[in-house]
Amino acid sequence: MKTLQITTSLLFLFLSLSNCNSNNKVERKNEPTIYKVGQDDTEMNKAIEKARQTIDSFDYAFKTNSRVFTFFGLKKRFEENGNVEHIWIGNIQGVENGKYVGVIDNLPEKIKSIKLGDTIEIDKKDISDWMYLKNSKLHGGYTIRLLRERMTEKERKQFDAESGIKIN
Repeated sequence: MKTLQITTSLLFLFLSLSNCNSNNKVERKNEPTIYKVGQDDTEMNKAIEKARQTIDSFDYAFKTNSRVFTFFGLKKRFEENGNVEHIWIGNIQGVENGKYVGVIDNLPEKIKSIKLGDTIEIDKKDISDWMYLKNSKLHGGYTIRLLRERMTEKERKQFDAESGIKIN
């Protein structure tokens, strides 16, 4: 089964939630851009809630183990010393003790207790988004969709060209 391999071409797959204006971006050389979003961002909170309500769709596709479903990923909320980051986890290996197991796919900015490539457990209550592809079409990815909507037309075209993901 293929798993999510997040690369720098996927511009916004790392999300930091803080008390910032939703247009704040942190550009990092050879790393995905971080889009900072306020904790009171109603649209983002709705996207996260929708992801949590629809996690059964992710589970179904993952458990089906069909080659039509590819690039599985979960976004997990991390909190440390007052900092909150939502970080994508790829290479989902399965579920152990009621928790997903996967690998940190983004370089954290403020969370120091984890690093790129760490294998971690993900409790469902900490999931802030999920995604997989079917025929290059994005399923889930509610925070991705919202951040893409907020991009300038130029950024959106660049994302679409670099990611190869079809978003409807």
